[in-house]
Amino acid sequence: MPTDTDILVLREGTEGLSMAAYAEQLRERLPDTNVELARTPAEERESIRDARVVTGIDLDERLLDAAENLDLFACTFAGTDHVPVDALTERGVAVTNAGGIHAPGIAEQAIGNMLVFARRLHEGWRRKQNREWRHFQSHEFTDSTVTIVGLGAIGEALAQRLQGFEVETIGVRYTPAKGGPTDEVCGFDDEEFHDALARTDYLAIACPLTETTRGLVGGDALATLSPSAVVINAARGGIVDTDALVSALQSEAIRGAAIDVTDPEPLPEDHPLWTLENCLITPHTGGHTPRHWERLAGIVARNVERLDTGEELENAVRVP
Repeated sequence: MPTDTDILVLREGTEGLSMAAYAEQLRERLPDTNVELARTPAEERESIRDARVVTGIDLDERLLDAAENLDLFACTFAGTDHVPVDALTERGVAVTNAGGIHAPGIAEQAIGNMLVFARRLHEGWRRKQNREWRHFQSHEFTDSTVTIVGLGAIGEALAQRLQGFEVETIGVRYTPAKGGPTDEVCGFDDEEFHDALARTDYLAIACPLTETTRGLVGGDALATLSPSAVVINAARGGIVDTDALVSALQSEAIRGAAIDVTDPEPLPEDHPLWTLENCLITPHTGGHTPRHWERLAGIVARNVERLDTGEELENAVRVP
């Protein structure tokens, strides 16, 4: 096999998934390409010499120094803060991520959390634990207003799945002129954003963590939300001011929150969020899917072909 099309799959897995299964998915899509799975550090050092594409969670700079033919590092995570992107770029190596492959699962979980609060299922679960057969009042999700912060892959998947629920949707994005799949679109401008918050029943956070979005949902934003509003963070913990969220939940300034990500993360055992009945917590599992490798292998396979044609790579990571 020609070495200029070799793909090296690094040994460290993710989310309890087998890297051998990932390598097999790549082989199915690229039958004429030599896909190697390194099982030891020695195998990684040996195989990376000729590999044109390396894929894994991270690429240690010492391992990178051994690469002689590398054109692409395909990160198996959506986030690449831990990847030496600058060092790779200096060597002329492109970097891509796994953005988008988690969108269906994250969108489904976000909607699930909205329905939990709409029907107060968490109160039903609590009463079951206490063996209490007592009725309680519920709400309807229909006619609610859902504001989606971020209209990337996750935001689009969420908007698509909300279409059959008879709800109004507001999208928040950097360039509102682009429009989007929501009923209306606004920007991060303070006045526009707070106007959307004032009309929001469910605030779904689905944007990257940037200088603009860090602490975006803090005390000021939470004060604008109505007491019946629910905050759902499916993005990054740092987008929500944790202390402000605790205060809003404790004082019932908002109805509740469902968080799959926290700041800090993992959430300390003694953190007050654990004890609040109006806060649902999952340990950053929203994106888990049995189709992880299937979807990622499709992106990597298409990018291997684009390396030869010179087309723009899918999910390319830009250097700031």
